[in-house]
Amino acid sequence: MPRRRQRLRLCFPANLQHYGEIEMDENLKGVAGAIKGLAIPELRKDPIVGRWVIIATERAKRPVSQKQEPFPESSSCPFCAGNEKETPHEIIAYRSRGSRQDEPGWRVRVVPNKYPALQIEGDLNKRGDGIYDRMNGIGAHEVILECPFHETSLANLTEDNIREILWVYRDRLVDLKKDPRLVYGMVFKNVGAAAGASLEHSHSQLIVTPIVPINVWEEMTGAMEFYNYRGRCIYCDMIYQEASASKRIVMETPHFIAFCPYASRFPFETWILPKVHNSHFENIQKIEVDDLGTVMKTVLMKLEICLERPAYNYIIHTSPFDTQSLPHYHWHIEVIPRLTRVAGFEWGTGFYINPVPPEQAASMLRDTAVDVSGGRTA
Repeated sequence: MPRRRQRLRLCFPANLQHYGEIEMDENLKGVAGAIKGLAIPELRKDPIVGRWVIIATERAKRPVSQKQEPFPESSSCPFCAGNEKETPHEIIAYRSRGSRQDEPGWRVRVVPNKYPALQIEGDLNKRGDGIYDRMNGIGAHEVILECPFHETSLANLTEDNIREILWVYRDRLVDLKKDPRLVYGMVFKNVGAAAGASLEHSHSQLIVTPIVPINVWEEMTGAMEFYNYRGRCIYCDMIYQEASASKRIVMETPHFIAFCPYASRFPFETWILPKVHNSHFENIQKIEVDDLGTVMKTVLMKLEICLERPAYNYIIHTSPFDTQSLPHYHWHIEVIPRLTRVAGFEWGTGFYINPVPPEQAASMLRDTAVDVSGGRTA
């Protein structure tokens, strides 16, 4: 019989929530006033490994989750309906008929990030700086407000609400793809202070860059090498093998499969892949969106029940804007609970130490029973 709730006890540091992006931001607060602001963010290239870094001084001004202070109450939350004037003007919103821009009546709303890593205005102005390369930090940085009421968990929303969020992701990628300066769009979600969230109201973000990020490039290069050798998509092969073996499967539906990958970097890391080959998320079909809404809600509910509301990130991995349909690459979603510390060994070697075998993690998630029929509505 499926277990309704299972408590997990792992030996992780007691102060796990006090590391990474949030702690760095808090330390920066002491010197933020002395940082000389750039007129525009910059992209600078590491000439050794080819990694681009964004220098964005405005990010030092962003709000941070204090170590001993709670997130803001809903009455002061800038993401709640009624507080629309606390955010930049909305870019797009799914709203009730008759409601007006930047006013209540929306179900999902997209606004520019108030403290953007990249900005949409200007030209790239690529240039050299001795042996180095740099360009203006042109791109887009948007925030997707996933519900008008003060809810902290995407898993508590209805399946239809989640489907609308997925449609907004698709709509924004399709629109920004038209800009010839922009090359890659990454949708991601930070939940909890340990995962980099500065506000608890359920939201996700979209950052669009003028170059392909190095992690994406390496992933696509690996997929291309497999395709050149075998003549097949590595992700399609993974779907077939994982479905056949079943021991790392979390759930499976007619259009999607969710599993803990064979070489999981983190405990309970879960990937969600469409069964039909598709290299670009923005080409998703309605029947897939309907199914993916259920899969996302189910996977996140299982993680929240099994791990007692962990901090987590999810990222949509998709193909660059300037590519046609790719036979070797397969868009997918990676869900990463923040249960372990990335420390010196990991940074220095690129190795990850995972204390939970993915087969056991998948079994525990499979056996965690959830009811996705409910959900909070406005």
